[in-house]
Amino acid sequence: MKVYALLMLVLAAMAVTGCSDPTIDASSEAKMKESVAKVRESLPEVKRSDFDQAVQLIAFSQIDMKSLFANGGADAGDMEGKMREALNGKTAEQVLAQADKIQAERKAREKEQALAEIRELVAKRERAEQAKQQLNKFQVVRSRFSMQERQYLGEQPIIELTVKNGTDQAISRAYFSGTIASPDRSVPWHKDQFNYSISGGLEPGEEATWTLAPNRFSDWGKVDAPADAIFTVIVEQLDGPDGEALYSTRDFNERDRKRLAELKKQYGVD
Repeated sequence: MKVYALLMLVLAAMAVTGCSDPTIDASSEAKMKESVAKVRESLPEVKRSDFDQAVQLIAFSQIDMKSLFANGGADAGDMEGKMREALNGKTAEQVLAQADKIQAERKAREKEQALAEIRELVAKRERAEQAKQQLNKFQVVRSRFSMQERQYLGEQPIIELTVKNGTDQAISRAYFSGTIASPDRSVPWHKDQFNYSISGGLEPGEEATWTLAPNRFSDWGKVDAPADAIFTVIVEQLDGPDGEALYSTRDFNERDRKRLAELKKQYGVD
């Protein structure tokens, strides 16, 4: 009997202790502020900052910003009610636990979205690599860049290209990336993209030489490279007879490459 009485005393003490923890009363704004302050004061000093952040996290988790702005604030009352309901009756430990749960769910969603983005970027990279094999068949046989003096007009940038269509498709437009660099310098003088619409197209096996004149007020017109500079041209996209892209590496650019590397590192994906 003494053992039973002792156990009952311990259970009673535990019940009293559990009930003594202050809770948040969110029945009104005034009571909510007052009770939150009391709950906060019941915590050790070192945990109060975590409690403040937890209250904010729980409250803001009930706000749908997209819906709020879309409806001109019409849903503000409903969201306020949800905020109070989410906090009402909770002790400090329950608030902290709820915040941990929200953070864990948020991180899980973020990881799921990141993994989906990784899969999308990997697919884009694979398509770009496959396209590159076809683009290599469209050869840039010769490439030259120069600044030519035009009477009354000043210097005009000129791009001279000789290309050969080694693909099995007729090409209506070609897109290029051009780099002007010196062999002994790590930084190029200029790098830019340009394209050319081919009158009549370029059939498989055909070769053509073009003289292009970029806008002299563009960055091409500002190039001041020495005589030893070399103009290198890379094919980035080819359009077919219908004007639609046949092969392109532009869908997976440097920004995509960096983004993929960052996401893989962050989430430990090979």
